[in-house]
Amino acid sequence: MKQNAYVIGVGMTPFGNHMGKGLNQLAAKAINEALADAGLEKQQLQAAYMGTAAAPIITGQVCIPGQAVLRSMDIGGIPVVNVENACATSATAFQQACTMVTAGLYDAVLAIGCDKLYHEDKMRTFAVFEGGLDVENLASFHTYVSANMKKYGVDTDLNDAGTKRSVFMDLYATMARDHMAKFGSTPRHFAKVSAKNSIHGSLNPLAQFRNVLSEDEVLAARMVADPLTLPMCAPIGDGAAAAVIVSERKARELGSRNRIRVLASLITSGWDYDTDDEPTVTEVAAKQAYEEAGVGPGDLSCVELHDASAPAELINYEYLGLCPKGEAIRLIEDGETSLGGRIPVNTSGGLNRKGHPIGATGIAQIVELTKQLRGRAGKRQVENARIALAENGGGFIGSDVAAMAMTILSN
Repeated sequence: MKQNAYVIGVGMTPFGNHMGKGLNQLAAKAINEALADAGLEKQQLQAAYMGTAAAPIITGQVCIPGQAVLRSMDIGGIPVVNVENACATSATAFQQACTMVTAGLYDAVLAIGCDKLYHEDKMRTFAVFEGGLDVENLASFHTYVSANMKKYGVDTDLNDAGTKRSVFMDLYATMARDHMAKFGSTPRHFAKVSAKNSIHGSLNPLAQFRNVLSEDEVLAARMVADPLTLPMCAPIGDGAAAAVIVSERKARELGSRNRIRVLASLITSGWDYDTDDEPTVTEVAAKQAYEEAGVGPGDLSCVELHDASAPAELINYEYLGLCPKGEAIRLIEDGETSLGGRIPVNTSGGLNRKGHPIGATGIAQIVELTKQLRGRAGKRQVENARIALAENGGGFIGSDVAAMAMTILSN
């Protein structure tokens, strides 16, 4: 469905450890910033889509997180839809809000992503990630990961997966090995991604980590799941992000300046592949998004993509068409995805440095791209940014991502 909606306001908390703050407090900060940025009164909102993924397990707030957050802000009497869709949770909330505006059902809608992952009991946190798999078939996942690593002579110990590390890091390790074997990437290439994003993150006041790392420091860090060291893996975090989406009519009525047009916003899910050479869900979603937006990879000014691990960024360069298959290592070696390069990627610092509160990540990408397209990204501003893409996927079933969201924005 071709979108006809506009982002006129965004807000976001710093990402990090907010164990002393509840879901309501974090979400309210982001929402108030988005409303102020939009020049919209809360009474003008006609609907809200609230994304949370980890918070129900971490905080115990199930069933009505959106209603609880909004009533704490004296916002009621409107449809509130709670959304959960793995790491694509708030990107899905955003897509649903845009679709309802495009369909003409509402003129002003709020999309929120808010999550908490920090908890004194780490097993609660790890339970969130295990829930991103088919819990009735965990044995098949372990078999898939172990068998894939054995191809490369690596004996993977999954005993600590889900107790001392996220099970997804073992998955990303297998993806890294596949890319290394097929295209010649090395751990140093993954370290280049982490080092690059550490520079970007150092320029983002809302990022969870703002220290700059060298490639050697990344490689020397503690191993999490061979070949992934700690800085190659996205951290857990708490935080919130919000966006106000309006119709073209409402934008004109409000006299909104610097409104950002949603050219495409879609969600899809994985499937069981018949052959190994089928396009992945990410490639299929990207192709559809480009077609709906009427643009191609060459038209993009910047990209925020789902780098839950450093190898995932390299792999997604190819899936998104930023380069042909096998040329991702050239992009990172030549600095093309760094600020000042041909196509800057993850100017926010990405999930690795900005942080990854699961349910807030998708709209946090929208916040960053909105700032870039408005020319308000400060020291990390991409020159003459015009068109931007956000890719946000999560969960895992079979041999690919379970949920995928793709958004293209324009100024």
